[in-house]
Amino acid sequence: MSLCPCGTNLNYADCCEPVITGKRIAASAEELMRARYSAHDKVAVDFLYQSTHPDHRVNYDHKGTKSWAEKSQWLGLEIVGTNAGGSDDEQGEVEFIARFRDKGVIRSHHERAHFAKVGRDWLFTEGEMIKSPPVTVSKIGRNDPCGCGSGKKFKKCCGQ
Repeated sequence: MSLCPCGTNLNYADCCEPVITGKRIAASAEELMRARYSAHDKVAVDFLYQSTHPDHRVNYDHKGTKSWAEKSQWLGLEIVGTNAGGSDDEQGEVEFIARFRDKGVIRSHHERAHFAKVGRDWLFTEGEMIKSPPVTVSKIGRNDPCGCGSGKKFKKCCGQ
């Protein structure tokens, strides 16, 4: 038994796997979002394509998505909030933060994802990135972390 990558503390076989394999449909926009996160972890890129609304597949990069999913270590999904997206809705949005390690660096992908229901199926339409608020520091010392977020000391980064 393995826990589902989406963070529900349920067994993967009982949570996202049936949605990814097509054994059942996602009951809500949030459930589809969780399955899409798990699909990145499991490198199920065909599901990512199929769960994207046909009108929004034009810029889908199957090869790039597969490479990113394979090379990243998926660390967790946080659902920040949802707006609509239930069984009686036609549209919904899910704000989430996906954490992953890429090339040894821990990163966060913070997005507000939009979904539409087509027939009985929820499909991803588009997402908008949510930027972190700017860091405000009155004075940065030479040995303080650089405000650009590089992780380097100021003197070795933007302070040069």
